[in-house]
Amino acid sequence: MRAVDLSSVTWRKSSYSNPDGGNCLEVSDDLLTTVRWRKSSHSNPDGGECLEVCDSLPSAVPVRDSKAPDGPVLLFAARPWASFVAAVGDGAFR
Repeated sequence: MRAVDLSSVTWRKSSYSNPDGGNCLEVSDDLLTTVRWRKSSHSNPDGGECLEVCDSLPSAVPVRDSKAPDGPVLLFAARPWASFVAAVGDGAFR
């Protein structure tokens, strides 16, 4: 398993955390700004409907719309993502 260096990531307490100090969740807004994105080989070659993925994280696969790189990111666990991609390749959704 690959390791991810989180030493330069900035963390903040989530606004959904308990204000009394318990049950706190910390999130990073800049974690995915340091990863290398690539366009999916299944994306439209004409520039529209493009999907970008990052496969350099050890246990997660971030996915985003290439037309909105600062927009929302979907984060999938690596194993279910691999199963999904294999199923797409096998034509399971046709």
